[in-house]
Amino acid sequence: MASLNVGNLGDFLREQRRSAQLSLRQLADAAGVSNPYLSQIERGLRKPSAEILQQLAKALRISAETLYVQAGILDERDREGVEVESAILTDPTINERQKQVLLQIYESFRRENGVLGEDEGAPKTTRKTASKTAPTAPKSKGADRGGPAAGDGAEPDQS
Repeated sequence: MASLNVGNLGDFLREQRRSAQLSLRQLADAAGVSNPYLSQIERGLRKPSAEILQQLAKALRISAETLYVQAGILDERDREGVEVESAILTDPTINERQKQVLLQIYESFRRENGVLGEDEGAPKTTRKTASKTAPTAPKSKGADRGGPAAGDGAEPDQS
């Protein structure tokens, strides 16, 4: 039932707003929505569009995907990694640049482990992918001693 999801969304939004120590008016202003409209969303009376959810997520400094799942727009199975991303984005002890770096590292590890496809996120070549393609250049001498291959950028193997 849609109202059940909207109710969950409203409760979730209210909790996130309180965690961020924002008043209803402050969040409404930050997200660019009216105070009464936000109040209706929190009380489960309105179902916001994906665009409004994105604005709210940005104002709350959480991932839009988290709100999409709460609103029933995204399936829970599509949510892999969202909890980690949300934790990074909502951590008040690190700055924006640090958050973006952590998210990029996390995404690269997931891609390397086969959780993300090459077409998801920014396309990056991992060592696993590079080893499956035809070699274009011979390895450097450092690679024979456990060092990175030319242009690989990987850390030396410490085993």
